[in-house]
Amino acid sequence: MTGRKKPLVVITRKLPDQVETRMRELFDARLNVDDRPMSREELADAVKEADVVVPTITDRIDAELIAQAGERLRLIANYGNGVDHIDVPAAAARGITVTNTPNVLTEDTADMTMALMLAVPRRLTEGAALLQNDGKWVGWSPTWMLGRRIWGKRLGIVGMGRIGTAVARRAKAFGISIHYHNRRRVAPMIEDELEATYWDSLDQMLARMDIISINCPSTPATFHLLSARRLALMLPSAYLVNTARGDIVDEDALITMIEQGKLAGAGLDVFEYEPSINKRLVKLANQGKVVILPHMGSATIEGRIDMGEKVIINIRTLFDGHRPPDRVLPRMS
Repeated sequence: MTGRKKPLVVITRKLPDQVETRMRELFDARLNVDDRPMSREELADAVKEADVVVPTITDRIDAELIAQAGERLRLIANYGNGVDHIDVPAAAARGITVTNTPNVLTEDTADMTMALMLAVPRRLTEGAALLQNDGKWVGWSPTWMLGRRIWGKRLGIVGMGRIGTAVARRAKAFGISIHYHNRRRVAPMIEDELEATYWDSLDQMLARMDIISINCPSTPATFHLLSARRLALMLPSAYLVNTARGDIVDEDALITMIEQGKLAGAGLDVFEYEPSINKRLVKLANQGKVVILPHMGSATIEGRIDMGEKVIINIRTLFDGHRPPDRVLPRMS
C-alpha cells in the first residue's frame, strides 16, 4: 500500500503491543489504549467513519449498527474465530466483507479444556484455595479431599472439529475413551487414530458418558443444544466442561442439576450471560462443585499475536485488491 492513503482502521480493544505497533506502521490505526469496551455510540461512530473496524467478542455488530455504516467501511476484521456477535448477512447485504482469525486458538483452547477436565474431578481449585486462604491443613489423610479418577473414563465430545479433535488427542493420552457427536463423522483415519466412537444420537451419547466436553460453535442451531431435557439424560456422576460458548448450555438448568446432586459438577470457561456471572454458580464454585474461569481458553501471548497477524493479513489483502484468506460467508439457510 506504499504511496496510497492508508486505510483508517478502528480497533475496539487493546491488542498486544507487537500487533498494535505493526498496525500503526501499516495503517491509520486508531488504538484503544485504555482497553475500555466501546459504547454503542462509539461503535456507531466507528462504522460511520472507518475503512476497517476490528471488533472482538465484546462488541455486538448487529444489523442496526451495520445499517449506520458509512460508504468507506469495507471490512469488519474480527479479532477472534467466532463471529456470532456479528450479523454477517447484514454486512454482506451492504457489501462489507467480514473476516475472522481461524486455526490459531485450537491448541490453547484444547489445553484449557483438558485443564478443566482434570481440575473438577480432582478438586484442584479446592486444594489450592485451602492453602492460599490460610486453611488449617493438618497433613495428609487417606480419606481427605478425595476426587475422581479420570483414567479409564468415557469422554463425549460435542463438536468434533479442530478443537474437539485436539481435545480428544490429549484425553486419549490420559487413558480416556473417546466418543463424539458431530453433524457428520470425521475421517476414518482420525477415528482410527483416536479409537473414537461416533454417536449420531446426541441423546444416547449423553446418557453413557462420564465427561461431556462442549466444543461446537455457537449458532442458532446450537442455542441450548444441551437443554434441560438433555442435561437430565446425563449420569449423576458425570461432569460437563464448556470452553466453547455459554449459550450452548441451558445454564440455569445446569446449575439446578448440580445443586440437586443430579450432576457431579462442571468446568466452565464461558457463560450464557457473560460478563455477568450467575451468583448461584459462584456459590457452587465456593462449595467446590464447579470450576469457573473468566473466558481464558484462548488467552496465551502466542495465540493473541497470531490472531493479530491474521487480522493484518486480511486487511492488507483486501486493500491490495484481493480476497482476504479468512473471509466469512453468510450461512445458507
